[in-house]
Formats: sequence, structure tokens, C-alpha cells
Amino acid sequence: MEQLLRKIPKIDLLMKHSEFGKMAEIYGKESLKEALREVVNEIREKIKNGEPVVIPEVEEIIKETEMRIRERTTPTLRKVINATGIIIHTNLGRSILSKKAIQSVIMASSGYTNLEYDLKEGKRGERYVHCSEILRKLTEAEDALIVNNNAAAVYLVLNTLAYEKEVIVSRGELVEIGGSFRIPDVMKKSGAIIKEVGTTNRTYLKDYEEAITEKTGLIMKVHTSNFVIKGFTHDVKTDELLLLSRKYGLPFYYDAGSGLLFSSDILGERNEPHVKSESKKGIDLISFSGDKLLGGPQAGIIVGKKEYIQPMKKNPLLRALRPDKLTLSALEATLLSYLDEEKAKSEIPTLKMLTCEISYLKKRTLKLIRNVKKRCPDVDIVPQSLFSEVGGGSLPDAKIPSFGFSFRPRKLSVSRFEELLRNLPVPIIARIEKERILFDMRTVPEGDEEMLISELVNTIKKSDLDG
Repeated sequence: MEQLLRKIPKIDLLMKHSEFGKMAEIYGKESLKEALREVVNEIREKIKNGEPVVIPEVEEIIKETEMRIRERTTPTLRKVINATGIIIHTNLGRSILSKKAIQSVIMASSGYTNLEYDLKEGKRGERYVHCSEILRKLTEAEDALIVNNNAAAVYLVLNTLAYEKEVIVSRGELVEIGGSFRIPDVMKKSGAIIKEVGTTNRTYLKDYEEAITEKTGLIMKVHTSNFVIKGFTHDVKTDELLLLSRKYGLPFYYDAGSGLLFSSDILGERNEPHVKSESKKGIDLISFSGDKLLGGPQAGIIVGKKEYIQPMKKNPLLRALRPDKLTLSALEATLLSYLDEEKAKSEIPTLKMLTCEISYLKKRTLKLIRNVKKRCPDVDIVPQSLFSEVGGGSLPDAKIPSFGFSFRPRKLSVSRFEELLRNLPVPIIARIEKERILFDMRTVPEGDEEMLISELVNTIKKSDLDG
């Protein structure tokens, strides 16, 4: 044991190695020294425990140290290539920001800004003005307010307007959103009292009216954006609930969900509320997400009557729910693109993916396949018609015709090859179907194509050798 322990290279000697000096410039001397000690101490402990040990060469110890420090200093939040065909992929970060939004975030994060400074008056200002004016223009609402996400919007609305009061809502609209968060739980935490009406599949206007008492604080409707009930169903439209709320002098709040700002044929005949159309009806408050169909950063957007939004701005809870300068800068840049519909479709990645023509996807796919086959002539890769999904709790029954390719490895199982793709420096996330790996080109941005080709080819060659 003593002889083996004496053979372990000394830390001081290892630190004099030329590679150690190069790595120290990248990772820092102290962090690297700590990782080096860990590697050496593990060898020492194995010897002391009587385990069979071959003392590694200096180069091996240095290489192991580099692997550890690289792993330790690599961020856990990483870029991935989304080849799943799910456009608003909740697990992959939902919507991609537009180039203009990214530039705006860089501007806001690389220097001081007028976040809460009124340049005209030369005094303290309000952070919410940076998005409220453009939102008023796009939705024709009187006022607007931005919070962290749409769950926060629901929480703030109910806490401000219906604390310890009853909120009437259809039983069929008490949805569960991502990560097992349930609308009823958010409502309860706000201090509001839920008063369910109707049944899971059928709710009528009379159900709402019969539930109204002196304890009622609010009438609420929730768009069921992440599921569909078909068959023997009935729900009450916003127009009807608005008239009912006016009859009894109650505020009416509509949680519209995904935030569609176009009334055009962007989603065909699919049933998704158009925020501007709903706002023009005179609904008191509407909330929706910033990072779903709107295609911006994570945010909760509330638009509606000033008389209801102003009290929310004074609610102490708003400070805990307010967005930072990066969110506001990205959101404002995204909203500015909406001033021109065609411009928005070309600039905002989510809208571009939704409206991309099949012919263009085929062209990209065939070019990619040719490039892969040049480097791997015998590879089993073929073009394939596919169906994309909107995702992100939006349009759950909507399938968008798409195009891409399928691949089957020669020497590894499909599941093992898919695992290799997931563990690349820039992971490729695809899906498996009928013993083939499917790559949907609708969700692969043009800037990711070369990387997809290169990494796929490298993984194919590596799997052929290892297999």
C-alpha cells in the first residue's frame, strides 16, 4: 500500500504540467486545483480501501481533471435542437424569441435603461408603460398590466377583485395547467372562494345566474386551451356572460390562455379566442400568456378596464409578481412586430413555424438528406410526411401537416441511438415511431440545419464504429 501511495504524482508536480497552465487560464487556477485534488484523493482512497489500482500516468490524471472541471462549469440550461414537431414545446422552453426581441434583451442587459425613469419629466417612472401603450393599440383595451406568467395574472386578478368573495366559474373549466398546477388551487391561494356551476360537459347561463348572491365578487370564464370535450356539450359564450355581469353590476374576467392576437386564418377554423375581438366586446379583464401563441417571453398579460387594472397596480403582491427588464424588453419588441401582420409572421419564430408551407419544408428536408448521404452513403434515411403539434397547452386537437425525415441506425437499437442524440454537446431531441427516429423540420430553425446535419453524421459514424 505504501509503495502504491508513493507512486501517486504530487499535486505540485501535476500543476507544473503544460496542460494544467492552459486549463487554468480557462477555468481558473483554484477551481482546477480543487478538481485535481479530488482526482488524486480518489486514487488514494481506492488504494487505502484495498481496491485493485493501476496508478494512472500524469496525462491521464490531467485529462480526468479536465473532464471534471468542464462538466462542473458547463451550464445545466443548454441549447437543444427541437426536431419533435411540437412548436410551443413546454419542456424545451416554449416559444423562441425573434431576432428583434433578442437584440432588445441584449440592449437591456448590457447597460442601464430607463426601466423606471420618465425621460420626458426627468423623474421616477413606471416599468409597465413600456408595454402598455402597444398593448392598448393591439387589443383596443383601456389599460394593460404585465406579470410573471398567466397563473400570476389569475392570482392577482382574483386577489385584488374577489378576496374573500365568491368567483363563479364553470366546473368544466377548472383546468390543470403544466407541472400539475391547477386553476382551482391558484384561485384558492388568491383568497377567492370558488363557486362551481354546471357539470363537466354542460353549463348554461342560468347556472351562472342562479349562483349570484350578495357574496359574489366576480364572474370568470377560463378557456380550456389544453383539452377538448366533444359530444354532448354546452358552454356559455363570453357575450352572454358579459351581459349577465352588466345586469348584476359584477366584473367579468376571461382567462383566454394562449394569447392569439390575429383574427386571420393563421390557425384555420380552430377554436382559439382572439384577444382583440374579445376585448372589443367590452369584457372587463382578459389575461393571456406571452410565451405561447403570442411568441414572446414568459409573461402574464392583463388587458381591460382601467377601473379594475389600477387597483391591481396598487396591490402589494404585484411587486412579487412583476416582470424584470429582460422580460419587458423582449415582450415589447415582440408586440411591436404585431403592428404589421405579415411582418409578424416572418419575424416571430412561433408564427413562422405555424404558417410555414409544406413545399418549403420538403425542399429543406431533401437538401438535408442529400448532405447526410454524401457523408454516409449507405445510411437508412428517407423523407417522410408528418404531423406537427402546436403544443404549450394550445389547440390540443390540432394536427398540422408537416414534413421531415425518418432514420434507422444500422448497428445500434433505435432507443440507444436516440439516447446518443440527447447526450450531444447540443442535444438533438427527436421522436421514435415504429422503430424509426422521426425528425420534423417544421420546428428546426434554419440556423440549426448545419449543426443537425453535422451532429447526425458524426453520431452515425460513431455508432457504426462502436456497434
